[in-house]
Amino acid sequence: MKIKKISVYQKDLPLSEPYWLSGGRLKFEVLDATFVKIETDDGCTGWGEGTPWGHTYVPAHGPGIRAGIQTIAPVLIGADPRQSERIEYVMDKTLPGHPYVKSPIDMACLDIAGQTAGLSLPDLLGGRYETATPVMSSVSSGSPEAMVALIEKYRERGYRGHSAKVGGSDTDLDIQRIRHIEQHRLVDERILYDVNRAWTRREAAIVMNAVADLGVTFEQPCETTNDIKAVRALTTSPISVDETLVSLNDMVRIAHEGIAEVVNIKINRVGGLTKARRIRDVAITHGIQIYVMATGGSVMADTEAAALAQSTPDEFRLGCWACQDMLTVDVAPGTGPRTKNGHLLVPDLPGLGFSPDESLLGDPSAVYRS
Repeated sequence: MKIKKISVYQKDLPLSEPYWLSGGRLKFEVLDATFVKIETDDGCTGWGEGTPWGHTYVPAHGPGIRAGIQTIAPVLIGADPRQSERIEYVMDKTLPGHPYVKSPIDMACLDIAGQTAGLSLPDLLGGRYETATPVMSSVSSGSPEAMVALIEKYRERGYRGHSAKVGGSDTDLDIQRIRHIEQHRLVDERILYDVNRAWTRREAAIVMNAVADLGVTFEQPCETTNDIKAVRALTTSPISVDETLVSLNDMVRIAHEGIAEVVNIKINRVGGLTKARRIRDVAITHGIQIYVMATGGSVMADTEAAALAQSTPDEFRLGCWACQDMLTVDVAPGTGPRTKNGHLLVPDLPGLGFSPDESLLGDPSAVYRS
């Protein structure tokens, strides 16, 4: 089996309403999605998606994915897509860095590998667990009352996990947000307070120590891993590392130096499922619990993240995310895993298990062929 054709599609995915994070520092309204279709010489087709959360959230750029694929695609023509680690090696040698560029190609190749082996993505990634993964809502920054109101809307849809966006120079407001939300938290709910790098070390210490009695978990309180390590020494609050977990080396450092109790593996950010699986395994080895999420995107990106989550033991798997619930566009109507009572379950179908409706993607922006 050899790759004979790679088609690249661009699609705007509007959010249902403007979204603020990092204490209102960043605003997002439309996601720039890239879809990749890989076709083989024996008629098999695999699909992948790469959708950064805008252009200012992390070093990932929608047009940059398509530019990077222009560099990578020619050397992949003629390769066996089932050999995911050889594909990974070739991509890394051809374009060092830029992991977000390689993620949709990795996903499409694993889709093909699963189809030919008759295995679902969770089984390819180590073995599926039949328990569905709790979905975390994503609660935009706002007043304490407005944030609780958003949580209430998600509760009505069965959500019992919430990622509440805090952070900013007004530490008193963040303390009010956290205490107000915790006052209204249900007994069976998990709430993660996501700072998205917005605090300085001083601000992080002030807020985290002010609410230490609540035992809540804070995600990415500061800009760098060094900052988080410094704050780790000043507070007893559990910490999750998100944006600065980019590579396997980052995960090894986090585990070895005791920087965090939780990590959030973003598939597109780390370069795809092949790399994400290794990061997941190191975390488990060191007793670190895990969220698995897409950086953004359609049901395809959500399925990719949910697949890694569903191959993770229950005691380490804290939750995933369903960005599809925040979009006004659906590229695969009626197919793929959908949120049910606040959970995602990946069906036991070969590979990704579904494909997008090509008529909704329009014409390819680029095609590479043998």
